[in-house]
Amino acid sequence: MNPTTHHHAADPGFPRSGAAAFVLDGRGVVLQCTASVLGLVGFPAREVQGRRMADLVTGPGPWDRADGDDLPREPVEVRTTVRHRDGLPVEVSAEVLPLPPGGEARLLVCAVPAAAGRRWSEDQALIRALVTQSRIGLLVVDTDLLVTRTNLDPGLFGLSAEGLAARSPRGARFSEILVPEDAAAIEERLGRVLGTGEPLIDWEHSARRLSAPGQERILSSSAFRLEDPQGRVVGAATVFTEITEQYTARRRLALLHAAAGRLGQTLDATRNAEELTGILVPDLADLACVDLVETVLHGQEPGSFGSGTVLRRIAVASAGGPWPEGTHQRGEALRVREMESEALRDGQAVLVPDPESLQDRLDPDPERSRLLFPGAAASALIVPLHARGRVLGVLGLWREGGRVPFTPNDVPLAEEIASRAALSVENARRYTSELRTVETLQRSLLPPAGAELSAAETAGTYVPAGTAAGVGGSWYDVIQLSSTRVAFVIGDVAGHGLSATATMGRLRTAVQTLADLDLPPEELLTHLDDLVIRLAYTEQPSDGGSGVVGATCLYCVYDPITGRCVMASAGHPPPVLTSPEGHTRCVDLRPGPALGEGGMPFEPVELHLGPGSVLGFYTNELLAHSGGGGDVQDQLRLLRDGMDAAVAAGGSPADIGRATVDHVLSEAPADDVALLVVRVKALPEGATVAWRFTADPTVVGQARELVTAQLARWGLEEMAFTTELIVSELVTNAIRYAGSPIGLRLIRDKTLICEVSDPSQTQPHLRRARLTDEGGRGLFLIAQLARRWGSRYTPSGKTIWTEQVVGAPPEIPLNIF
Repeated sequence: MNPTTHHHAADPGFPRSGAAAFVLDGRGVVLQCTASVLGLVGFPAREVQGRRMADLVTGPGPWDRADGDDLPREPVEVRTTVRHRDGLPVEVSAEVLPLPPGGEARLLVCAVPAAAGRRWSEDQALIRALVTQSRIGLLVVDTDLLVTRTNLDPGLFGLSAEGLAARSPRGARFSEILVPEDAAAIEERLGRVLGTGEPLIDWEHSARRLSAPGQERILSSSAFRLEDPQGRVVGAATVFTEITEQYTARRRLALLHAAAGRLGQTLDATRNAEELTGILVPDLADLACVDLVETVLHGQEPGSFGSGTVLRRIAVASAGGPWPEGTHQRGEALRVREMESEALRDGQAVLVPDPESLQDRLDPDPERSRLLFPGAAASALIVPLHARGRVLGVLGLWREGGRVPFTPNDVPLAEEIASRAALSVENARRYTSELRTVETLQRSLLPPAGAELSAAETAGTYVPAGTAAGVGGSWYDVIQLSSTRVAFVIGDVAGHGLSATATMGRLRTAVQTLADLDLPPEELLTHLDDLVIRLAYTEQPSDGGSGVVGATCLYCVYDPITGRCVMASAGHPPPVLTSPEGHTRCVDLRPGPALGEGGMPFEPVELHLGPGSVLGFYTNELLAHSGGGGDVQDQLRLLRDGMDAAVAAGGSPADIGRATVDHVLSEAPADDVALLVVRVKALPEGATVAWRFTADPTVVGQARELVTAQLARWGLEEMAFTTELIVSELVTNAIRYAGSPIGLRLIRDKTLICEVSDPSQTQPHLRRARLTDEGGRGLFLIAQLARRWGSRYTPSGKTIWTEQVVGAPPEIPLNIF
């Protein structure tokens, strides 16, 4: 092949791998050559010396000039082919250098295989490109971490190659270029590369210039160790690019993604506030807090955000450890002042790049300044939590002095995340409002928690569900019946929410109405079942079901005079009974079908309870959340053990109820729970007296005499006249309309109760007699003289009863005749 030549300036440092050097005279004869010629042509140096260069290569070259004076005077690059001893041609690149005239040696030829030459040329081109271009940064440091070489332009870090050389003969330190924190971080990483030889790949870090410390600058750097041919460490090279915009965009997307994933996962305003501060610290701020309007925490409307609005700090977060002392702590309240309300009421964030700029407005109130700006804070961003046109609270963000201050570029990100958080807080507020509404309605429909009656001491425990969806229709009631008897009721409505609560109220009202008829428990449940069926029939499909069908109810009547207790159940579990001797068991009661399902009668069970016996009526939810697993017997055993221990410990029914619930429930229930604890009592001995009479008109006077004498023994002589009138009317009516036998009983309690029983089941009716009527005024008279009166069916007939206030002076109305 014909060699091609061109002139150029010689590059220093020709590659040595596979290369050989020849010294030629003016006629092209090899005078000297390096030992490496053996690898190039296959002949040792002694056999090459004395041979013409033209015999070793194919094609002409600068060494073939006939006249030695015609030799090149400038370096020449030659591409040619060497004849190897084994017959294979070797393409080489050669550099021909003229030697000074006057001596025998005239040319120096440095030859290297073409492939190695290309690699060398590419290496040189790569190095030149890296050093001369400025889009990809290059830094070289020595073993002392001094910057010795760079391709930076003057504007990137405020340091050019000339400026670098002017700093120090050896180079510059990073601390002369960057802020101390960033310089220390870079030196630590490069020192690790120098020490271990492990390269650093794509490390993203801050590199803020000393000349502009407030301007954020993020680099992505890769570094590797440099070694000389003998393997000695001479330094490290770092290749980097600026990714500030990409980093900012990624950080923004990451924060927005975190906000979308973590905010709104709970309907608890405090938990959402904690998530918000956790998202923003330390990625966006060093300190963060959330202050909510006090009324929002209670589920109420926030109202107008103005001077005097009370905020409660419910969440704080600090990147450097505990929340700074001297500022408002978590749980503390603070009041908005005019300056804050003006700035935030329209939903616009307030950027404070330098707290010193507000000193004039905050003075002369240094305490206010200290509370608003923690001591280490160098910049602040105050963002209102604005949702549905109202300010619900304030998000406070602060950055400390070692960090880039907040800039206008941070405001849209903070506002967007705050907007998401505000919506979560608003949803939590609405949920809290609904939950409190349902709970308030539920509690308003329940009787007082405790009652002290002549027949029993009671205490109801109601545990609302942990969520509004769980608040349902668990209820209980204690109803005073005639003649000191009392009814205990407990029930549960299927479903949850306001509909179930309203249905519970309807059932409780119905039970109270039916209880006024003094029906036996099984008959009362039968009437209640009929009512539920009618209610279900009249419900509209759009109602979505009120839970009335499938509701359960247990009705129990206790008589403190006889100790007789009768109960029946419509789908409700039987109560737990602890005897006066301390034996605890479940009452052997077979529940009938739930209300509205019909088809089966309700079977009553009768017990005799001694004074001090304790009954525990509970809803099914207490067993479902007792932690006893899936076995109902295990759950019931846990409840029974809890009540047994609570009764043994003594205390009031309220104490027993709380202790039992605490023993059974390990966490807030998903459904509401009701427990009614009853400790029965007996009337004192001698508080009752009874007589029986035949249907003879002469017994009316005898009955009056007996009553008067008994009232005297009780010290109630002042009530004798009124009571004689009542007894005369009731006994006379029994003789006239019912017949024998006639029973008369007096009960001294908080009221004086008078009962007259007869075998007739015809109920009396109150009416106003006409002037011409000879009778019909008896019940009207009784209604005027007694505080209450009524009648009830008995197995042998009926009983008419009256109640008079003990100690009240008798009032004889004049308009009864």
